[in-house]
Amino acid sequence: MDKPIGHWLKHLDNLLEDAMEQALQTTTRREWQVLNQAAQESTYTMPFTGVDEAVERLTAKGWLADGKLTDAGRAAHEEISEKVGHFRQQVLVGVSSQEYLATIDVLRRMSANLTK
Repeated sequence: MDKPIGHWLKHLDNLLEDAMEQALQTTTRREWQVLNQAAQESTYTMPFTGVDEAVERLTAKGWLADGKLTDAGRAAHEEISEKVGHFRQQVLVGVSSQEYLATIDVLRRMSANLTK
């Protein structure tokens, strides 16, 4: 291990941010996260910055109204979901399902250790 986990987490997050915005073209990663949460009617609180700005931009696009998807928002979500699916496949090339699940489990436990 040449670098600590924090380095790789931040590096991957930066790469995901840049690559996803290139893949999506019409929206940002944060806008997608907000749009997807609205589509799932989730009450999950997103643990990152930029959410309020993303809501404002999505509302300005006519995709959200009062925090809920509009018809245009549902159509955009459907179209963008396809791009996100392809993007996720690209990110996971060479990573088995077991490796992915193990990584998520380790990160979840490390997070829990810091919130005790």
